[in-house]
Amino acid sequence: MTEIDFYSGGDKLHTACRLVAKAVRKGLKVMIYTSDVSTVERLDKLLWTFSSTDFIPHCRADDKLADVTPVILSHDATKLTHDDVLFNLDAESPSFFSRFRRLIEITGTTPEDTQAARKRYRFYQDRGYEIRHHKLGMV
Repeated sequence: MTEIDFYSGGDKLHTACRLVAKAVRKGLKVMIYTSDVSTVERLDKLLWTFSSTDFIPHCRADDKLADVTPVILSHDATKLTHDDVLFNLDAESPSFFSRFRRLIEITGTTPEDTQAARKRYRFYQDRGYEIRHHKLGMV
């Protein structure tokens, strides 16, 4: 069964970058999904610049190196290259989340983000998934 973690309390894209860097250091393959193409573009740029000490090799799902790159960015749910960790940056629960060993949900800070995250949380909870919640900045 997919392990699900929700992270709240920080900027959505910067939080994603920090958590992705941590996953890559652990040798995990990461798929970052959102249906919003502009978010994929912003995240692509941010992964190159968010840290002066972390290099996060990444590409888009349609890139010919997607099979060997640790971090894949995608807005297309049909292009899934592995099943380790899925970062969902979309407002909806992705229909394919259960094929991954782990799902990371980042709530964001806007009221819309919070509302959407609560809906996703209930969706997983109603299906019997155990959910861990991490409040950033509270540790």
